[in-house]
Amino acid sequence: MPGATAPEGSKPPAVRARTGLAFVALRGGDVRAPNLMADGLLALPPMDGLAVPIHGYRLLTGTANRPLADEIAKSLGTELCKTTVTRFADGEVFVRLDENVRGADVFIIQPTNPPAENMLELLLLIDAARRASAARITCVLPYYGYARQDRKDQPRVAIGAKLMANMIMRAGADRVLGVDFHAHQLQGFFDIPVDHLYAAPVFTAHYRRKKLNDLVVVAPDVGSAKMARGFAKRLNASLAIIDKRRPAANVAEVVNVVGEVEGRDCILADDMIDTAGTVSEAARALKALGAKDIYVCATHALLSGPAVERLSNAPITEVAVTDTVTIPESRRFATLNVLSVGDLLAKAIRFTHSDQSVSSLFE
Repeated sequence: MPGATAPEGSKPPAVRARTGLAFVALRGGDVRAPNLMADGLLALPPMDGLAVPIHGYRLLTGTANRPLADEIAKSLGTELCKTTVTRFADGEVFVRLDENVRGADVFIIQPTNPPAENMLELLLLIDAARRASAARITCVLPYYGYARQDRKDQPRVAIGAKLMANMIMRAGADRVLGVDFHAHQLQGFFDIPVDHLYAAPVFTAHYRRKKLNDLVVVAPDVGSAKMARGFAKRLNASLAIIDKRRPAANVAEVVNVVGEVEGRDCILADDMIDTAGTVSEAARALKALGAKDIYVCATHALLSGPAVERLSNAPITEVAVTDTVTIPESRRFATLNVLSVGDLLAKAIRFTHSDQSVSSLFE
C-alpha cells in the first residue's frame, strides 16, 4: 500500500529488475541472479502474493547463415527461437516469431551479405521482435554488408554503409555486435552501442598450432597494415606490406613489396576475400621474391566470380577463412579451411546479456 512501512526489524525482499538479470536485496546485501534460460520465466520468491519473473535471452535467426546460428545456440546450451521466414509468390519476404519474446533480451543473428533479402530479413526480424515487446534487441552481424560504401569518394554516389546503419536503427535495434567491419569507423555510423569483435584470436590459435618458423605477416595493401601488425605481434613474426594500385573496381595490381620475405613462410592477412584478385596477385609476387609457403587468412569469404579459380591456381598452401558467411559446397576447394567464430560470438552474447565487458575477447 502507498505509504505503508515494514514492521521494525524486518527487511522484506526488494527487487530491481533489469534485462536478463534480477537483483534481490536480502538483509541489506544484493544477490545477483543471472538467468541464462532460453525461455526464462523463473520466478523469485513472491512479494505481495505475486511472482516476479526473470526474463532470459532469446536467439533468433533468418536464413542467411543458419549453420552458424545453430553453432552459437549449441555453444550457449540453448535453442533458437522458432521463427517462420517465407516468401510470397511474388518474392515478398514474410517473417513471424512463433514463440513469446515479451520482456526478453533478444539477439538476432543475421549476416547481411548479398542478396539484399538478407538485410530485409534482418529488418523484419527486428520489427517483429520490437512489436512483440522484446526488452532489448541486439543485432549480431557476423558480416556487415555494404561496408565498402563508407564514404563519398566519387561524385553522386550513395554512402551505403550509413544507409544500412540508419535502417537497422530505425527498425528498432538497441545494440549491434559485429565482426571485423571493413572499416573500423563504421562503428560511428550507429547512434546505438556497437561491440566490434575481431577474428584474430581464431586465426592466431590456428597458426600457433602449425608451429611455423621464421614467419612474416604480409599486409596485402596499406589499408590492411594495422590488422597485419596485430597478427605479427601475436605470432612473434615480422611485418611486410604490399604496395598495390587498383586501376578499376575488383582489379588489383601489385607494384612493390616492402619487407624481407625471401626464404620465409608468409601469411597474407585481410578482412575479406571477394574476387580474390588482391591475394592471388600478392601470392605470386611473394613467390617471385623467394617466399616459402604462403598462407592466406581472411575473416569474410565472399568468394565472388572467379575467386575459386584464382585461389586454386595461385601458389597458396592454405586459405583459412571463417564461417561468418555461408560458403556453399560449390565454392569450396582443396586448400580452403573454414574456421568457426561460433564460440567467439557465443561468448560475446553471454557477456552482453549479463552486462559484462567483452574486452577479453579482443585478445
